[in-house]
Amino acid sequence: MNISYNWLKEYVKCDLTPEEIASALTSIGLETGSVERVQSIKGGLEGIVIGEVLTCVEHPNSDHLHITTVDLGTGGEPAQIVCGAPNVAAGQKVVVATVGTTLYQGDNSYIIK
Repeated sequence: MNISYNWLKEYVKCDLTPEEIASALTSIGLETGSVERVQSIKGGLEGIVIGEVLTCVEHPNSDHLHITTVDLGTGGEPAQIVCGAPNVAAGQKVVVATVGTTLYQGDNSYIIK
């Protein structure tokens, strides 16, 4: 039988990790075969942040791209991002896949460069 760590934490208040809970269950005689991590969203949203668009100007070499300056909330310099969304504007909060993030679409994966 599989038991969800999140489900178990709804009934038992504790600060143990999934591995520590598995060890505790084994020590009282309940066999645990393994601890398996499941991601409801492939990649677990690693590298995805919410940013604020500070500036947005039309790209000089394109009729549909924009050059934006986005505060990623990291305390560093704002990032310059070329964006194809027609409705992007300064002041918006946007989802940003940072450099190195792997995005998935079905069996295909794409790395943000």
